Amino acid sequence: MPRAIWKGSITFGLVNIPVGLYSAEKRQEMQFHLLDKRDQSPVRYKRVSEKSGREVPWENIVRGYEYEEGHYVILSDQDLKRANPEATQTVDILDFVDAEEISPVYFDKPYYLAPDKKGTKSYALLRETLTKSGKVGIAKVVIRTRQYLSALLPQGDVLILNLLRFAHELRDAGELEVPHGKAGVSDRELEMAERLVEGMVAEWDPDKYRDNYENDLMTLIEKRVKSGDTAAVETPVPRRQEGNVVDLMALLKRSVEVSGEKGKPEKAGKKAKTAAKSTAKPAGTTSRAKPAAKRTAKTAKSHKSPARKSA
Repeated sequence: MPRAIWKGSITFGLVNIPVGLYSAEKRQEMQFHLLDKRDQSPVRYKRVSEKSGREVPWENIVRGYEYEEGHYVILSDQDLKRANPEATQTVDILDFVDAEEISPVYFDKPYYLAPDKKGTKSYALLRETLTKSGKVGIAKVVIRTRQYLSALLPQGDVLILNLLRFAHELRDAGELEVPHGKAGVSDRELEMAERLVEGMVAEWDPDKYRDNYENDLMTLIEKRVKSGDTAAVETPVPRRQEGNVVDLMALLKRSVEVSGEKGKPEKAGKKAKTAAKSTAKPAGTTSRAKPAAKRTAKTAKSHKSPARKSA
């Protein structure tokens, strides 16, 4: 059972549902160490006092708010809770809205909500009500030292608390230079693009998507380790070519063709024709072609693993 980050309750109207808050993320980022370039010795962070220049142990570190330059109010964890006990212990639902009304740009970070033993029935009641109505609960919640706007929505048997960005935290998209309307796109180009999309339609399966970049980076690391070349190597990174004027229609047509060819079984006649073409001797050729059996044997021999030397 994962450990709850926060324990409190969901409230709406006079209903109170005791719950625990659990992280829904499981980050697996590659870990890198900071090293001294000269001798590859690890570089550590230290908490150093500006006054004495000495390292400060964790037990002597407190949280302070600077109300005047050089003057602080010290705040403990209890002080943070004491400021507004209700806000720090509740997911306070303010409104219920249609799920499709919330733009994706507002969603920030997901958490799971699970009931304690006393709140299972009321938890199920809220979950089923949200599922049936298609509504999302808009709530405020305090996590650690900050209050967040959040969306409470059902997913199967679980209630998800997804932190939202406040409207003032988002930049105005109107500041960007983007094309308006069809911007010169022809009906034919639109039709071809729609065909391309239709050819790429699939069922949503999040498990099939993987972090390819991390795999590629690990391949590079393993290659460097195997070659013994572990020091930094400065190599120029190829720059992508700047976009020139392209024939959009030609690209769309080719994309549709490639999309249609995927998964299509190769015809037997085409295979036979290709095989005959590859084995036929071109006119006027004087060099001798090796028999297929000999080529196969030689190929197998070249791929054969070298004999392991005895100790």
